[in-house]
This record gives sequence, structure tokens and C-alpha cells, in this order.
Amino acid sequence: MVRRWVLAWVSRLVLLLVLLCCALSVLYMLACTPKGGDERLGLPRANGPTGKEGYQAALQEWEEQHRDYVSSLKRQIAQLKEELQGRVEQPPPPPQRPDLLAFLRAQVDKAEVHTGVKLATEYAAVPFDSFTLQKVYQLETGLTRHPEEKPVRKDKRDELVEAVESAVEALNNPAESGPNRRPYTAQDFIEGIYRTERDKGTLYELTFRGDHKHEFRRLVLFRPFGPILKVKKEKLDMAHTLINVIVPLARRADKFRQFMQNFREMCIQQDGRIHLTVVYFGKEEMNEVKGILENTSRAANFRNFTFIQLNGEFSRGKGLDVGARFWKGSNVLLFFCDVDIYFTSEFLNTCRLNTQPGKKVFYPVLFSQYNPGIIYGHHDAIPPLEQQLVIKKETGFWRDFGFGMTCQYRSDFINIGGFDLDIKGWGGEDVHLYRKYLHSNLIVVRTPVRGLFHLWHEKRCVDELTPEQYKMCMQSKAMNEASHGQLGMLVFRHEIEAHLRKQKQKASSRKT
Repeated sequence: MVRRWVLAWVSRLVLLLVLLCCALSVLYMLACTPKGGDERLGLPRANGPTGKEGYQAALQEWEEQHRDYVSSLKRQIAQLKEELQGRVEQPPPPPQRPDLLAFLRAQVDKAEVHTGVKLATEYAAVPFDSFTLQKVYQLETGLTRHPEEKPVRKDKRDELVEAVESAVEALNNPAESGPNRRPYTAQDFIEGIYRTERDKGTLYELTFRGDHKHEFRRLVLFRPFGPILKVKKEKLDMAHTLINVIVPLARRADKFRQFMQNFREMCIQQDGRIHLTVVYFGKEEMNEVKGILENTSRAANFRNFTFIQLNGEFSRGKGLDVGARFWKGSNVLLFFCDVDIYFTSEFLNTCRLNTQPGKKVFYPVLFSQYNPGIIYGHHDAIPPLEQQLVIKKETGFWRDFGFGMTCQYRSDFINIGGFDLDIKGWGGEDVHLYRKYLHSNLIVVRTPVRGLFHLWHEKRCVDELTPEQYKMCMQSKAMNEASHGQLGMLVFRHEIEAHLRKQKQKASSRKT
């Protein structure tokens, strides 16, 4: 940067010197010009006394003007010389910045690149995932991911590709590779391991084929995380943010009664900024459902509800779509909910905080309850519902394959096109809407939340479903029963009981 600045000032100085030389040349020519004048200089010829007097007057005026111009050029050149000399002798100081190199080295040391760190327990170690050019082998899989899978997310795919390309570039660096060494390509990559620690960065160890059999090249790369930066500071007032809870329903009056008990406590008594829309299909059990709704209205003095009755076959997508479009007030926050969902008043605020019209929609991952009859089968009695809603490995799982419960503003739902009303029955409509949001410019917030539960109920997969829907229904049914360990105890129950009988017999024989 300093070099470019010096060159610019030198160019200006040279230009002024050229102008000065031209002016001096003109003065020299003028001094050597005969008294007859010279048309090349724009001076008049002297033809007689009058012409001679006019010529001398014009010549004197011309000399005064150009002497002033030459003096001005000299002053500018002297000033430029002085400034240039001062700038060259005292270059500008480098900009002040933190010692980035020292920070990066400290991050590398924290990431256990050169030496290990003492850990308290076996659970404190951060495991690595391994990968090849085709697959990633991961430990934290969840229910929607597999132990071995091809990376689908673009950011993860690009991250690993960039790591391999950086390693290949380093291997082919002319300063490190000899003149006769073959060039490396991504096809020489054998496997790699990587792990991310959120306060340090991502560590990669990549292995390539060497130049000879049983010879390998190992590269260790590190992607450091920088210090935390404040991006935005907001003050959010949700005092007047109304949520329209939309519930599609057909029959299931007993489940609706349980839903309204939770709704009355969390929405009416604790939150108070709620509207309920029930979209009911058919007429079977309809009067009973309406009676439950009206009884709650009278008992809790609650009037913010809408009951919509539709004929025809139950369609979750159609029910939610009709409920969302039925609203005639100003733009409202919608919560698409099922009758077998339990939520807390804290979740309602989470719903408000993670949505923004024209910018964000919220897709919470709810905690799905296992079959209480299996979980508490060894107890004298099944505990009350509130005591069952505990987030543990033995009680349920994060329902990361479900996209049905969602918070979004009505304007965003309308602009995105709503649900695909050609989808009938169970499943599919929620994923279709979710994909439309992913293809839009809206931010999709997807995270597990602690105040949203899917209550266990026996699932029936009817024959009218399409093959794909039936498969999805059966998978969901299998996952909802119990954990792997609990199901294993049921499968091997007879072997366990036989083992216990043998132990008792051995104990009694030793006593005798």
C-alpha cells in the first residue's frame, strides 16, 4: 500500500517537472525571438512604430503572465518534494489489530492437536466422525439419520470437500514436494476423521496413499472458531401477540377432552393471548366435542374460539388450511396442533419468539412419549400425566422425523401456497409444506423444545393409506412403543425369567 502511494506522488512530481520544462523552453524561445515577432508564439508582428509598440506591450504582458505560472509550478514542486520526503522517511504505522496468529495457535493447542487433555470421565471425550469421498460414519444419528450415510446437507458436503481439496493442495505444494514426486489428487484420499468442539473449531485428520505400498501421507487441518461477536440486539414485546391454535379433528372426543384440560390451564389461565380454532370432519361425536368446547367456554369465561364443521373424509392438511384461511382479522401467528399434543405456557412464548412475519417460521422438534404401559409396567400404577412428561432416554425420544407441529404467521402460510390439498389421510402434507418453506427465502428455525410433548396413543394404520403413507405409519408405530432396551427386555422376557428361576434354585440348594 505504501509503495502504491509513493508511485502516485512521484507521478505527480514528474508531471509538474515536465510542465516547468515546457514553460522554461517557451521563455528561452521568447528570449531568442527576433523583434519582428513570431506567429508560432501568438505574438503580433511589428510593422512600423505602432506595430512595434503594440508588439512590445503584448510581449511584456505575456512574459509577466508566464513568469507567474512558472513560479507557481516551482512552489508546487518544492511542496511535493517536501511532503514526499517526509512520507518516505516516516511510513504510516500498520493498522492496529489483535495478534491473530497467537490466537490461532492457542485454538490449535486447545483442540488437542499436539497433546491430549485430562478428562474427568469417559463421557467427556468428544468423539470423531469418520468419512470417505462417498460416505460419512457418524455416532449422533437421531431417528432420521443413519450410522452410514451420504451427506445430503450442502454445508456439510461442502465442508468435507473443502477439507480434502485443501489437503491435496498442501500435498502438491512445490516447496514441500520434490521435483520428481507425482501429483496428488482427491482419488488418493483414503479416509478421514473429524470432530467439532464449539468453543474451539473443527479438527480434521486426513489420510492419503503414499508413493509406495504401505506408505501413507497424513495431514492435520484445523478450522478455528473466532471470538464471539455481537451481531444484533433486540427488544421484543410479545404482550399483544395472539396465537391462533388450529386443531383438525375427527371423532376422538375422549382425546379432545384431555386436550381441553391442558388448553384451559396453559392457554386460558396462564397465557391469555390465545384463539382456538377447531376444524371438525363429519358429524360422528361432533355434538360431544362441541359440548366439551362450550363447557370450557362457560367455566373459564373464554370466548376466543371458532368451530368449523366440514363434511367428507378427514384430511389433516385440508383442516389446517381451512382453519388458517378462515381467520378474518389482522395478520395472526398460527400454531398447527394435533389433539394428542401437550404443551406448556413457556412453549407458547417460544413459539412467539422464533417466528417473524416475512422472515422466520418455527418448526419445533417435540418430545414423543413411549407407551406408559411398558415404561411403568413394573410399577404398581401408572403415574399421573404431569409426572410422565420427563425428558429422558427411557421415557421417549425427540421426534425429529415429524414436521406437523409448527408456528408461522398467516401471511407467510398464504404466500407460500398453504397445504397440498390433494394429499388425503395421514402423513405427507406436513413434509410438503416444510419443503416449500425450505425452498423460500424465509429462515426455518428447527430445534428441540422442552415444553412440547406428543402423548402416546395406539396407532392404527388403515388399509386406505397409500403404500408410502402406510410404510410411514408403521415406522412411526414401531418407534412409539419403547426404547431399544425396553423392547429387548420384552423380547427376552422368558429367558430372563428362566435365568431368575435358576438363580433362586441355586440359592435354595445352598441353604439346604
